[in-house]
Formats: sequence, structure tokens, C-alpha cells
Amino acid sequence: MNASPSVPDALRAALAGLLDGLPPTRAAQAVDRLIASYRGATPTDAPVLRDRSDVVAYAAYRMPATFEAVRGALAALRDAAPDWTPATHTDVGGGTGAATWAVAEAWEDETPEGGAPPRTTVLDWAEPALDLGRELAAGSGLPALRAADWRRARIGGALSLEPADLVTVSYLLKELTPADRDALVAEAARAASAVVVVEPGTPDGYERIIAARDLLVSAGFAVAAPCPHSGACPIAPGEDWCHFAARVSRSSLHRRVKGGSLAYEDEKYAYVAAVRFPVDPAASRVVRRPQIRKGQVLLDLCTAEEGLARRTVTKRHGDAYKAARDAEWGDAWPPAP
Repeated sequence: MNASPSVPDALRAALAGLLDGLPPTRAAQAVDRLIASYRGATPTDAPVLRDRSDVVAYAAYRMPATFEAVRGALAALRDAAPDWTPATHTDVGGGTGAATWAVAEAWEDETPEGGAPPRTTVLDWAEPALDLGRELAAGSGLPALRAADWRRARIGGALSLEPADLVTVSYLLKELTPADRDALVAEAARAASAVVVVEPGTPDGYERIIAARDLLVSAGFAVAAPCPHSGACPIAPGEDWCHFAARVSRSSLHRRVKGGSLAYEDEKYAYVAAVRFPVDPAASRVVRRPQIRKGQVLLDLCTAEEGLARRTVTKRHGDAYKAARDAEWGDAWPPAP
């Protein structure tokens, strides 16, 4: 019997044939329009993905990056709650399902005794996105994805969610008005035991994450990641923003759509993972790329007791120095044994 492919490999394979039959110039034009919407500051209050061309361009250009960003947020959640396994998952505004693929991977190794991968419902207001999501999932060879339920729903303040262990909201809040954002996050908090919100790693994306974080904490949630606490963010508004980076491999498909000579790109993202059950958050988290110098490593950390702090780890710290040299932006510090 052949082993099932890994989720990232299955996603790359599923995306590989998407652009067949779509003229490259048309795909490039669709990508340019989507990037303008993605980087803009005005909520659309309408589906961004309008037709098959938009959806194919989005899936080719954005789906791998969204997958990696949500994957990073879920990894931090699992570190804080290693014994928790969601049985049900709702992906709000899930589009073609990037977050659903990330959730399928996060718990794919669970045994029947320990809990199966979550049963997912994907909600989106763009039927073309749902159609392509079903198509990609059906061809994935992964049971958790093939069993997902794809439903059309108007995403906004009037949305009502069925109870779920986990709700993900990724790269969506910018498309909504401020009032609808707040209402949607409040509804996710009402319906779920754990909520993960991911936004672009931009100043305005961070502001939306902080607003969602405040609402979740006010609803009785505890922050599992990235923060080591559920108190106020120590970053002064307007002076900086908390975000992280995920390395995304550029396939030939990606280069065909948008060009670029490097084999990878870094996806900047901001996120919050909050829960209604006990967790063990990181003692501190690396919030900038570690600076490796001769005989020492400088770590910029967010800590529970001191807020933002810098640690200098030198060779005399032994194993800690080795760990610091291996530490990456976004990692918990100190690392787990």
C-alpha cells in the first residue's frame, strides 16, 4: 500500500494543473487585481473572488502562503495545548480552503484512540471559491479534506455559526466593515472552544488582530499564542507591530503566474490563537529575527513579566547558546526540552 502524501505535497500536486487553459496574461491580470485588494485599506463588503479566473489566480498565488501562515499559527496553538484535539472545525470565509488544509495537517497524525482529524465545514460567500475548494479537496487523497462540507454563506455581522471546537478566520477581516468584524469575532467566540485569527503581517493587519484579541479576551478566552499572556500588548500603538514570517516555496506554477527568480518567498502574517480551556503558553516568544553575532545571539522577546525585552545569549550559556543559534522568528523561548 502506498503511503498517503504529506499535506503540503498534496496541496502542491492539487494546484499543479490549475492554470491549464487559462491564458497567462489573464491570470497575471487577475493576480494584480487581487494583490491591489489584498494590500488596500478599504473594506470591500463583497466577495473578492468573483469568477473562475479570480479563483484560479488566487489559489495559485495566495493559497500556499495562506496555508503556511495558518500552519504556523496552528503549530503555536498545538505547542500550548498539546493534549487538545478538536473534533469539529469551521473555516469562516475559507475560500478555496487553505486554512482547512492546514488544520488537516495539524492533527493528521492523531490515532482513532486519540482523536481523528477534525470534521471541517468551510463557509464562504463566493460559490466559485467553494467549487474550486471542493475540487482541490476531492483530488487530495486525504480523507479529512475529502470529507469537508463546503457551504455558501454570507460572511458578515449577521452570520450565525454552529458550535465547533475550532473556528479559523484567515485573511478575511479586511474584507469586512469594522462593525461586521467585531460581530463576526464575537460570534466565533460564542460558537467555539478555540479561535484562530490570521491576518497579513502589515500594520493594519496587526491592528485587526489586536482588536480581535481584545474581543476574545473580553469574552473569557485566554491567549494561547503568540503572546505569553492575555494582558495588554506591550507594543505602543503606531510605533511598531507584531508579526511573523513563514517561508513559502515558489513552484513553477507560482513563477508562471507572477514571476520572480527566487525559489521561495517569506509570507509576513499576524495572528492570535485564543481558547476557553487551560493552556500552557510560551514563557516568551521571539518577535524579531534573531541576530547572530560572533559568540553571541541577540533575541528580541515578548515576555509575560517584562513586556518587550532583549536577551543576549553567549557561548558560556552552553546548550542555551546552541538553542539560540537555532531559534527562529516566532519561536517560543526557551525551547521545550
